[in-house]
Amino acid sequence: MKNVKAIGLLMLAALIGLGAAVYAAGWVSRQGNIASNKVVIAASDIELGSRINAQMLSTVDWPSGSVPAGAFKEIKDLQDRVVKVGVLRGEAILDGKLAPVGTQGGLSAVIAEGKRAMTVRVNDVVGVAGFALPGNYVDVVVNAQQDKSKGEEGKQISKTVLEHVLVLAVAQEAGRDDTKPKVVSAVTLELTLEDSEKLDLARSVGTLSLVLRNQVDKNTVTTAGITKSQLFGEPAEQIALPIKVATARPMVARSKPAMAPASECVEVIQNGSRALNCF
Repeated sequence: MKNVKAIGLLMLAALIGLGAAVYAAGWVSRQGNIASNKVVIAASDIELGSRINAQMLSTVDWPSGSVPAGAFKEIKDLQDRVVKVGVLRGEAILDGKLAPVGTQGGLSAVIAEGKRAMTVRVNDVVGVAGFALPGNYVDVVVNAQQDKSKGEEGKQISKTVLEHVLVLAVAQEAGRDDTKPKVVSAVTLELTLEDSEKLDLARSVGTLSLVLRNQVDKNTVTTAGITKSQLFGEPAEQIALPIKVATARPMVARSKPAMAPASECVEVIQNGSRALNCF
């Protein structure tokens, strides 16, 4: 009796194992039949501004239902295209990451439409101790003398003139993967045409400083700047008001009222009482 039970358990286990094997084989077969497309990916890290060649690319099978928009199927379609953002190894090459067809490689390829690139000289202080790296955002502060027309001749003021400015490159490097500080002599900023004019004027009238800001903080704050007297809490100078001099009014001769002519009076005594009557 015991042998019959043991044989039954063995047969049940064999059936379960056979069923699991059949199910696994069917699942593998179904996975192999999933439709896929060829997608071009980066075979190595590609820095922004680089011109693509065939050695930088490879193709992989990508499920048809999840092919990213703007992906390429053929490597030849990417020959000599320029990437405007850094692409990591294994990442799909998308049309949105590429500069327009015919764009030459270099920094000019990564400048956004409608923007300009302008370089300013910096030192270890102005350059935020080397932490103003490509891809970071900074504010620009100018320290200068106030204009005479403002009534503040000779007074020094510091004021933020530009906010949320993208750093395109430091020195001759535009790579954005490095997070180590680099003390350089020049920083290239991405600006609108109007901001380029502001920056050019600011560096000619005073000294510039870069203020590093959070990359996701896009809020702008308008300030009036600060002067030396405000910094040290000195009381504001009182502006002397002009003293009004009272002018003497011309004397007007006033005529005395005409005196009534003297009248004649007569004292009348009647019944022991006196009365004065005037005519």
